[in-house]
Amino acid sequence: MNGSTLADWRRALQVHSDPAALLHEWLDRLHNDDPAWITLIDHQALTLELERLARRRATSPGVLPLAGIPFAVKDNIDVAGMPTTAACPEFAYIPEVDARVVARLRDAGAIPIGKTNLDQFATGLSGTRSPYGVVPNSFDPNFVSGGSSSGSASVVARGLVPFALSTDTAGSGRVPAGLNNIVGLKPTRGRISTHGVVPACRSLDCVGFLTQVVEDAVELATITEGLDIADCYSRSAPAALPKLPAHPKIAVPESPEFFDDGLAAASWERTLGELEEAGARCIPIDFGVLDEVAALLYEGPWVAERAAAIGPFLSVHANSLHPVVASIIAGAERWSAVDAFQGMYRLAKLTREASGLFDTVDILAVPTAPIHVRIESMLADPIILNSRLGRYTNFVNLLDWSAIAVPAGLRDDALPFGITFIGPAWHDLLLCEWASRWQARKTPPLA
Repeated sequence: MNGSTLADWRRALQVHSDPAALLHEWLDRLHNDDPAWITLIDHQALTLELERLARRRATSPGVLPLAGIPFAVKDNIDVAGMPTTAACPEFAYIPEVDARVVARLRDAGAIPIGKTNLDQFATGLSGTRSPYGVVPNSFDPNFVSGGSSSGSASVVARGLVPFALSTDTAGSGRVPAGLNNIVGLKPTRGRISTHGVVPACRSLDCVGFLTQVVEDAVELATITEGLDIADCYSRSAPAALPKLPAHPKIAVPESPEFFDDGLAAASWERTLGELEEAGARCIPIDFGVLDEVAALLYEGPWVAERAAAIGPFLSVHANSLHPVVASIIAGAERWSAVDAFQGMYRLAKLTREASGLFDTVDILAVPTAPIHVRIESMLADPIILNSRLGRYTNFVNLLDWSAIAVPAGLRDDALPFGITFIGPAWHDLLLCEWASRWQARKTPPLA
């Protein structure tokens, strides 16, 4: 059984004479030495999960839309009884309760079967900053997987599970989705509770979903959304949500940057033509204001929020951090409270300017990642190349926008090329509607 989609798993569980045996057989195909995993459940734990599900079915028949479907969880999100490491062994703890998003998935019948590798403390976009190993690209192991949700993207791209939870602060769900040819939904900030998630930048963090098809991401977001008073950033969707026109106007960068990657540039030009064929009107615009916003995330005081997130641990265990992660968080020391307020004022001004982009267009579209990077190159130049991967993702959360990354075909070197559709807050469903129409025109190959 390959876990490509929710529909695939529902069919398999329905027709199999012994669904429990199917899940145990499937678990035998997963391996602890796979760098995508940090923790996997064993057969005893799976039996306990199935017994719990049987009790739920007995008391709540017909209301378990994900009954028996396994999923993976990025290891900065709590699953009761499984270690949460955030890719730092010295930080590890065993939570007694699930993160809210995991609890809601379990309430729908889904089974969390393992915790996935990540760039330590979700600090990075490469998938190379973990003591548990480098997660390779699922199409070519010489290239990075993208991060920080590297393991989650890998297990979905290889069909090991139908979906995985990610987190996204600066592109940590979207970048690995694009580099591994899968869907990565970054919902509106606060739509999905982050209660039980180890924070990166708490005011910006989002829980996202990695899937093979857009429809699955929509279903999962619908199941897990909702106000959670335990999360002070949680919020409810407005009553009236925007609709998508039949022929949307899509803003694209007038001078896209691919850092001399000609194959990516060629794929982007092909993709623009396909967008027009799909019924969109592509309008080149100046993305300068978005570049200014993106610079604030790593060149401004928001880096101090990463230090705030793990401050007590950092003060005692600074030597346990990955050296690249440590160098980034150490940059917090040069920012003052005055700098933080000035950064907020600057962001407010840029946000107002950036919101004007949607006065004349319905959606923004960008390359999900402008380059593919070899692992050896990333290890040699971890800051600059990591920054390039986030060229088209870093500004989204700061602006309180929503986004979905979807496959756009393979490049001439057989590596994936992805496109991301971006809209204001609460435009998630509008973006997903268009992304679904887009994906229906293409058949993305599995790794």
